[in-house]
Amino acid sequence: MKSLLPICRLLRLLNRFPVKPSPPVSFSTSSYLCSQKKKSSYEAVDQAKYCRLVRSVLSRGPVQTPESLFKEDDVLYGPVSKCKVPEQEQQARVPQHWFPIFNEEKNVKPHTNGSSSPLKIPLQRNMIPSVTRILQQTMPSEQSFFLERWKQRMVLELGEDGFAEYTSNVFLQGKQFHEALESILSPQENLKGREEHPQCGYIKSVQHILKEIGSVQALESAVQHEALQYVGLLDCVAEYQGKLCVIDWKTSEKPKPFIRNTYDNPLQVVAYMGAVNHDANYSFQVQCGLIVVAYKDGSPAHPHFMDEELCSKYWAKWLLRLEEYTEKQKNQSIPKPE
Repeated sequence: MKSLLPICRLLRLLNRFPVKPSPPVSFSTSSYLCSQKKKSSYEAVDQAKYCRLVRSVLSRGPVQTPESLFKEDDVLYGPVSKCKVPEQEQQARVPQHWFPIFNEEKNVKPHTNGSSSPLKIPLQRNMIPSVTRILQQTMPSEQSFFLERWKQRMVLELGEDGFAEYTSNVFLQGKQFHEALESILSPQENLKGREEHPQCGYIKSVQHILKEIGSVQALESAVQHEALQYVGLLDCVAEYQGKLCVIDWKTSEKPKPFIRNTYDNPLQVVAYMGAVNHDANYSFQVQCGLIVVAYKDGSPAHPHFMDEELCSKYWAKWLLRLEEYTEKQKNQSIPKPE
């Protein structure tokens, strides 16, 4: 027992001064094991925020409907802004140089004289551009694209010679149609003309229109606008349902029940109207227009009546096309630097 007492005292003395154990030493031939371990990109994610997002997405079950999704998008991103229609953008444009279509110095009603024949002024070929040329040179790119695509399709079906023959026949039929109408609408040959062309499908197509036409003032007559510098050859000026109109006769193989189906024809009509109203050869002015689309199979033609308000809208578009043509001619006349 006595030998154990010194040992116990020694242990109590050592407890007063604790000694920390040395860390274990490891040996490796690789330096990678001695470096600090890199954190992955997943560990850098905010786990709490990610969990809330997952719970939010998974909680959206069948309760969501298209209506609720649209409402939610409306709250988050605001109402949907619809793009403007190209036609509306074009309507917003205004001509730089305005010229009225109507002439206050002329009478609305022509002087009635049963014995006088309709005016038929020959077209003088000069340097002034025609209405047809102006419209062709300023045709919208979309309209030009569809026209060219139609031409290519017809050439593939008919061949070059066949397409040339087709266009020649269409032109000839249109010419014969206009000659027949001129014969019918001439006062001295009124009844004779109606009897000579009963077999023509185009004439049959416009029979119900001819019943509404009277007081013919001009047939195949030239017009010239001195101020705006353009010329044209109009088909007819006559009363339709009691209103004096510039009438444009058109032929078509496809139905054109709406005025938008006639493309640039309304611009052609208002161009003739403006020229008539400011041409000294005509003692009257016209305030309405009429486009008649006749069909070869004899089906009833479609009349597209243009009142004063509609003519004024198309007149503004015609002035824009006229300015575009003038600008193109100026650019072409400017010599290019060598």
